Formats: sequence, structure tokens, C-alpha cells
Amino acid sequence: MRIHRGGLMAAGLALCLGALVACDASAEPSGDDGGTVSPPTAGGRASGAPEDGTDPAPGGGSSALDGKVIVIDPGHNGGNASHPAQINRQVKIGNGSKACDTTGTSTAAGYGEHAFTWDVSNRLAKLLRAKGAKVALTRKDDKGVGPCITERAAIGNRLRADASVSVHADGTSASGHGFHIIEPIAVGGNAAIVSRSAKLGMALRDSYRAGTGIPYSNYLGENAIDRRDDLGGLNLSTVPKVFIECGNMRNKGDAAKLSSAPFRQRIAESLAKGFETYLG
Repeated sequence: MRIHRGGLMAAGLALCLGALVACDASAEPSGDDGGTVSPPTAGGRASGAPEDGTDPAPGGGSSALDGKVIVIDPGHNGGNASHPAQINRQVKIGNGSKACDTTGTSTAAGYGEHAFTWDVSNRLAKLLRAKGAKVALTRKDDKGVGPCITERAAIGNRLRADASVSVHADGTSASGHGFHIIEPIAVGGNAAIVSRSAKLGMALRDSYRAGTGIPYSNYLGENAIDRRDDLGGLNLSTVPKVFIECGNMRNKGDAAKLSSAPFRQRIAESLAKGFETYLG
């Protein structure tokens, strides 16, 4: 995700659930902007509904994640760059307006943030489902457009998710490195989930640091925690939700890690442990 000191933009397209079907993004309530693309159904199920056939957690449901509903929002989408009119359309985010979505950033070698978030989100979904969680993703592939940030939030709200995370990577100055979590600030409708989102953020921060070894951001946030009121995906959420900027794609060291498939698996494993801690 590109950093704008006064505001971030989210990304995405359609919704995905069930088995190993993954999706990208950040979400916002449907219908708020009159033009949000409706997420497609997955496997014939109602759009946005977790898959009922999720395999139970090993040990007869002993996992802290058994039966929990988790929404993963893979930032951006692979088709965004070729559809500027769609993603630049303004949508209401609770305390103002922002673009429907953005294209995201990339490494110097051209590895796109949208591809990174899609891969990590699918890996994470597989791990969470193996532990009995019901997982929904906010987009169905990495070729589409959107969905708008409003719909990304709306997906978690409709499912009454126990927790939600929007997966991103940053695109700031090459001297910046490390990761950070973005938590919501109360702007009205999200006030009830601010404290729970902070607990989720701490759990994911600690597990991510321990599991990946990536240091706290040296350019934004305090001890890897940043709080913002300009992100539709957080402003419009009524369920505990945070963003994670997994590293800076413009930094050579961070980019090498984020571009590595084995390291992306470590990222997913670390985030899965964070959800276990939060929901345990």
C-alpha cells in the first residue's frame, strides 16, 4: 500500500470463501456508493457466507479457532491499474470520501503488492481453515478490479466476523524498513470495535515479529502500531479489524523477504498464530 501521510487507500474486487479458494482486498459496506461491484458467489454458496463444510480442527475441535469466522482482505487487485476510472471513483468512508481502491506498490524488480497480498492471504486462509476456522476472502482472484474499500469492510460486517485483517505491504522511501499494524480510531459507527481491534493488533504484531524476525517500522508508528481515521476499511468496520503493512517493498532487504515464497509462508504462519492468540 502506498503511504500518504494524510490518508491510505485500500484495494480489491470480489469475494471468495471456502476450501482453498482465496480472495484479495479491503472491504466496505455494500450499497453506500451506489456502484460497488457485488462479490460473486463461491461454489454456489451465498455471496459472503463462510463455507459450512470447513474441516474441523484436529483433536475434535480443540483449536481456539474452531468455528471462528475470520475475514482476510488481500489489498488491491491485479486488474486495478488498467481500470483507473473504476478505482478512482469516490466512495464515502464514514468521515469523508476516498477513491474506491488503489493499485498498490511494487518492489524495484516489479513484484506487485497485489500479488503479494493475494499469495499471503491464500496461505493464511489454508492454515486457518486447517485449524477449524471459517474463512472468507474479499476477492476471488488477482485479475479483477476492486472491490471498493466500502465493500471490503461490508463483507466482514455481514459475516459478523470474529476478526478481520487487511493484508498489505508498504511503498515508502527505500531507507524505511520494517512492518507496522494500523488500528482504527473511532469515527462513529466503528467506536465499539476500537478496543478489540487494538487487542487484535497487538496479538498480530507480537506473533509477526516473533515468527518473521522483521523489525518494527523505523519510519511510521510507535512500536509498530499506527492509528488512523482515514481508511474506509477500518472506519466502516463493525467487527475487530486491523491492517498490516508486512514490510516496505521499496526497501531492498524487506523486498527480498517479501518476494520469497518460503518467507511468505512464514508470514502466513505468524499471522495464524496471532489469530490463535487473539481468539484463544
